[in-house]
Formats: sequence, C-alpha cells, structure tokens
Amino acid sequence: MPSSPPDALIEAARNLGRAKALLITAGAGMGVDSGLPDFRGNEGFWNAYPPFRERGLSFSDLANPQWFSRDPELAWGFYGHRLNLYRATVPHRGFGVLRAWADALPHGAFVFTSNVDGQFQKAGFSDERIVECHGSIHHVQCTEPCADLIESAASLQVTVDARFRAAQPLPRCSRCEALLRPNILMFGDASWVDTRTLAEQQRFGKWLAALPPEPGALAIVELGAGTAVPTVRLTSEHLMRRANASLVRINVREPEAPHGAVALALGAEDALLRIDAALSRGDQ
Repeated sequence: MPSSPPDALIEAARNLGRAKALLITAGAGMGVDSGLPDFRGNEGFWNAYPPFRERGLSFSDLANPQWFSRDPELAWGFYGHRLNLYRATVPHRGFGVLRAWADALPHGAFVFTSNVDGQFQKAGFSDERIVECHGSIHHVQCTEPCADLIESAASLQVTVDARFRAAQPLPRCSRCEALLRPNILMFGDASWVDTRTLAEQQRFGKWLAALPPEPGALAIVELGAGTAVPTVRLTSEHLMRRANASLVRINVREPEAPHGAVALALGAEDALLRIDAALSRGDQ
C-alpha cells in the first residue's frame, strides 16, 4: 500500500539524495499537468475528441494503422491534431525539476517513456538520453514502408477541421509517393519501423552498464504510467530489481508499488515539486 504522503515524500527525497544517476520513466499521466488530454477510458478520450463518440471509436480503435488505407483523412486528422497540440504544449514545471536533479548527478539522467509527444525534448532533455519505446509523433515513415527510413516531421503542416479530419494534400513519401504516417507503434501494427527506437535502447543499455553497482546508486522516478499498457511500469520494476535501484512511483490513480518502493498517489507536477521542496529543506 502507498505510504502516507509526508513519509513517502521524505523517503523519495532520501532516494534522490544518495543517487548517482536518475532514470525517469514516464507514461501518459506525465503530460496531464501540461494540459494534455487524459485518454484513460472511452469517456476521457471522447471528451477530447467528441466526434469519435458518435461513431463509437475508441482510442485503441483509432490508434491503428488500418485507417491510413481505409480513411487517410481520418487517420491524419487524428494524428495531425495531436501533432499540432503537442507542438503548442508547454511542459509543466515538473520537467524543470527533473532537469535540475539530473544536472546535479554525476551520471546524469536517462528517460524511458511510452509517450510520443516529445515533451521531454521540448523541456531540454537530450535525444541521446531518451528512449521513446512507442516511437514519436515528431517523426514519420512510409506507410508501405518502402524503406526503413525515418524522417523528422518538423516541416509537416497538417490542417485539421472541427470534425478531426485532415485536409488534402496529405503527407507523402518522397521516395515512392505512398502516404506517410507517424513513426509510432500502433495497435495491430506490423509495419512500424523500429530502427530509431532500437538505437535509443542500445544507448540506454550502455548508460546502464556504466553506472556504479552499489545499491541505490540509480534512482528511478516513475510518473503517470498505468497498468493498461504496462511497458513503463514493468521496466521500472525490472530495473529496480536488476540494478538494485530505488523506485518512486507517482500515479494519482494507480500508485500501488512493489515492496521497497515509494508510492505517491499524486499528480506528476505536484509530486515532483513536493519532493524537490523536501530536498531543499534537507528532509532526507
């Protein structure tokens, strides 16, 4: 069961105080405090995308590569709107707290996230220290794909109407003229080009291998990672055991954590600011 917040905050600060390196693991809940929509459950998704309620389409229905062939305007309406939203979003103050912690540690930090929104990069974290295990909306690939090539989406401009449908012309592959799609791992996805994510994972493995072996040298702070798609939570728990790391799990809805971990039933920004205040007071 979660510790009471005051005790848990002090324990979390103690973990950070003795760490030599920080691993930040993050799921969708990390972005909620920046104003990004909460897609938890159909109601949360439909509140953000009302037209899809009328068609009975859930997030998992739409996050499927089939739409790029069945209804390209719908597919790029959904992803184009998210691309535009993420470009306009300002990361919340918690990102800055994490940056400050990372900068103070001898081995810095690495980020492992299932989020595709690019908010860690926007907050100043280096691409070289991030694993985006489900890809990134800020990169595109061919829908075929005609090659294992991933390109930046920085030059793409997608116009989306009030029905969340994209206007023509839609993004096209410069090599074969097929439709482009975001380089995101979708549901039922057999054509995702994973070379960028594999390279990120290789860099992550090298960073982990170079860390000091003593218990607690690695502090893991997990933020807003749920159980519906448990990749991030499982990664945190695996490395807690394998690397003798400390773990702070921050999740306002699902804070339950393994024995020995700190659990905080708080939002990401609130928890990070409170832990930082405890560090500043010397509570650890």
